[in-house]
Amino acid sequence: MDTAVAKSEYELERDKPVPSKNHAIVQGNLHFLLRSAYGNRFRVLPEISIVVSSKEKVPDIAIYPSMEFTPGEDETRLENAPLGVIEILSPPQSLTELIAKSTAYFEAGVLSYWLVLPGLRSVYVFKAPGEYELFAKEDKLEDPRLEVELELKDIFK
Repeated sequence: MDTAVAKSEYELERDKPVPSKNHAIVQGNLHFLLRSAYGNRFRVLPEISIVVSSKEKVPDIAIYPSMEFTPGEDETRLENAPLGVIEILSPPQSLTELIAKSTAYFEAGVLSYWLVLPGLRSVYVFKAPGEYELFAKEDKLEDPRLEVELELKDIFK
């Protein structure tokens, strides 16, 4: 019996599952919090295509150094690695898959990789493959590589 489920156009295009309601809420909260607190230092880009190891990847959020909006000079994919990447686990997604993605991002030059687990209200902040700190419940997330601090209660509200 074939149990394969046809992937949607979104999944095929981005090579990841369609986000859920909680995923979207957390992604929106993270984008808002990072832009509000660190918008003068970073450009926070949701769902941008990035070339990583000659493959195109679309992280939930990419954190770049500050960059200007330039009308008439647009790009559909970025060749340079962001400073940080945030991936949010969707219900059908594999945790193993997202942990493996971190290695490719670090090899491309990313300084920090956040793995967000909405169902557990927790965030793993990786500074290298296999090297991470866990923030959960009412912790204050601290990322010394990006010099970022956020309250978890604000991420998961």
